[in-house]
Amino acid sequence: MTAPVLAFFNNKGGVGKTSLVYHLAWMLSELDRSVLAVDLDPQANLTAAFLPEKAVEELWEQPDENAATIAQCISPLAEVGDIGNPRLRRVADGLHLIPGDLALSGFEDLLATEWPRCLGSENLYRAFRVVTAFWLVLGEGARRCAADIVLIDVGPSLGAINRSALIATDFVVVPLGADLFSRQGLRNLGPTLRRWRGDWRTRRRNWDPPRFDLPRGDMDPVGYVIQQHGVRLKRPVKAYDRWARRMPAEYARSVLDLEPVRAPQETAPDPNCIATVKHYRSLVPLAQEARKPIFALAPADGAIGSHAVAANEAYDDFKQLAGEILRRVES
Repeated sequence: MTAPVLAFFNNKGGVGKTSLVYHLAWMLSELDRSVLAVDLDPQANLTAAFLPEKAVEELWEQPDENAATIAQCISPLAEVGDIGNPRLRRVADGLHLIPGDLALSGFEDLLATEWPRCLGSENLYRAFRVVTAFWLVLGEGARRCAADIVLIDVGPSLGAINRSALIATDFVVVPLGADLFSRQGLRNLGPTLRRWRGDWRTRRRNWDPPRFDLPRGDMDPVGYVIQQHGVRLKRPVKAYDRWARRMPAEYARSVLDLEPVRAPQETAPDPNCIATVKHYRSLVPLAQEARKPIFALAPADGAIGSHAVAANEAYDDFKQLAGEILRRVES
């Protein structure tokens, strides 16, 4: 696959991860990139953001052989079949979706079972086919829509589903909140990524030569994004400021496995911080009602006065964020 695959992952939930993927997918398509968004979170929140409830219901009620969701694509592997080709949902020009499915959680045990079998001495085809199923599906999806970039949304767990999702990725962005729980999430996330990366390389070497292409599983961390949930009048409250100052050192230590060279209290920009994203409070329900990104809200959607100003600011913010992410993954 030639398109870079970028996952947004944190062991801590509630940090605006799905909203970030949703808005970046829209913005990247605005910047003339062909984008494939893939919902690998068993909660399927990204799918719910892109599609109306009726459309989601129709997707989930289709037979598995239609391959309308990620779970339907890989469901034949639970029996004697092979991976199905995904039916992409066109969201807009240059933006396609492989929808998620609550049924995906049922594949956790299968993925966990086949992972150690990749270290066996025979019958490796099925084990690797199962473990790399996500990568094979999104690779076919990227080919079909000529994607320039693939964005993956995953849940906050450290289980087998996310392990298989992460070996399909080239890069990882870590969304954070400025709080104790996000710091602890970094302490869980970093060692897990390193272990998964090393374990996958061992498995790749065990099947040489493979009978089909395998992902590299680089999982290269390109930085973190802090959600500014505690901001008032554009200035951090004390709790936000205190935890935000600790994140550079914690990210360097836990995710990059480096001893930080800067003290936690320093205020100089951290090169690992991609951006600090505002919480556009009153715009969020308007955007959900209109089924649009917040920066696309118009007066007809209720974005008037200060809301219109905030929507314009959001456009500039996400354009800058998307540009910085592209710089990091395309360099």
